[in-house]
Amino acid sequence: MKILFIAEAKSFMVDAITKNLTAAKFEVIFAKSKINDIEPLQKDALIILMYLSDNVDDMTDTLVYLKDITVEGEKKLFIVGSESEVKTVKQIIPEAVITGVMPRPLNVKELVDRMNDAVSDLNKREEKKHILIVDDDPVMLRTIKEWLSAKYNVTMVNSGMNAITYLAKNRPDLVLLDYEMPVCSGPQTLEMMRSESDTSDIPVMFLTAKGDRESVMKVLSLKPEGYLLKTMKPAEIIDSLETFFEKQKAAEVSRL
Repeated sequence: MKILFIAEAKSFMVDAITKNLTAAKFEVIFAKSKINDIEPLQKDALIILMYLSDNVDDMTDTLVYLKDITVEGEKKLFIVGSESEVKTVKQIIPEAVITGVMPRPLNVKELVDRMNDAVSDLNKREEKKHILIVDDDPVMLRTIKEWLSAKYNVTMVNSGMNAITYLAKNRPDLVLLDYEMPVCSGPQTLEMMRSESDTSDIPVMFLTAKGDRESVMKVLSLKPEGYLLKTMKPAEIIDSLETFFEKQKAAEVSRL
């Protein structure tokens, strides 16, 4: 498994971390904390380890870039740093995006254990169905993710345009789409998906607070797989998803 190890410069601790990760059979790819250094190296690494230093206040662009590639590439992001350095990072990268934080002074053995746990989790994630949640409400995003994460691999984006950007590089098994969002509504997002050959057949269900007949009828021509209401109990939403995947599997078997 490849780990992209980002640090401002080589040091005794950076060398020690690299040595221990290499001994644990990881392929460590070192990059300085500049976007131009990170960009060509990040594509094949599903784990990012960032060793912070006192220049973190000057890293806004890099942190925004890391947030984007972590979400879009479904990577695991680990941060090593002091309490104040980590606090600065969390002002730019939401806590939900960060897989783990390890304080300094660092226990290198614990770090290696965390990386091994991340690999195990990535391997398990490959076996789960992948659901993309699209909603402009951050509280709702986190809530839905909590409901679904035990059974599904869940990715979150907070706008229709971010969903389109994500889908340009990734293919989830199902999109759960909010109806009312600023700039690009749920129906507009689905229209864009249906108009592109690469995304036209990705299954979509609406998960929304809009339950009026007019709203439902408006999107029927776009052929969503379902129309769920946020007022439903979590168990009912999960049952609806399980029923969809079971029917999908049965249809695939019948075509063999």
